[in-house]
Amino acid sequence: MGDLPEFAELVDRYQGMVYSIALRSLGQREAAEDLAQEVFLSLHEHLHGLESEDHVRNWLRRTAANRSIDEIRRRRYRSGPGLDEVPESFTEPGDSDPLLLALLRSTVAALPAEARVLTVLRFQQELEPGEIAATLNMPVATVKSRIHRTLKLLRGKLERRTEARPKG
Repeated sequence: MGDLPEFAELVDRYQGMVYSIALRSLGQREAAEDLAQEVFLSLHEHLHGLESEDHVRNWLRRTAANRSIDEIRRRRYRSGPGLDEVPESFTEPGDSDPLLLALLRSTVAALPAEARVLTVLRFQQELEPGEIAATLNMPVATVKSRIHRTLKLLRGKLERRTEARPKG
């Protein structure tokens, strides 16, 4: 393990990142907290096989993203509020358009599981395609094409939604 920080220090350092990925992907605080706890329990079990802090950070991202995808897929068969019905836990910049942000959030919430997690990793976590590829263990070209496809899908959905709204 070398000069890897203690487990408690790793939890303290990366809990915000793991929770953020889970919250943005799942849209429910309780579910995000549960998922983050599961990820850190798994980290504790696998910590002996991780070589550096970068390895830990990437492992946490990958695990949080993959478990979020799994949970989204499981939820298809459950009832409850959708991602667009859950209030956000952060504040937006003052010059943003709250109606546009709500529309964008609900549109992202309607994406398939993998597309939603790719969107969170790329635009909320601000990871580059190469970092996402390493995180999700897929080729960079696949990540780029799926992000491109997801953005095209989002644009189409947003255009349809804005066209369907009554003109004031």
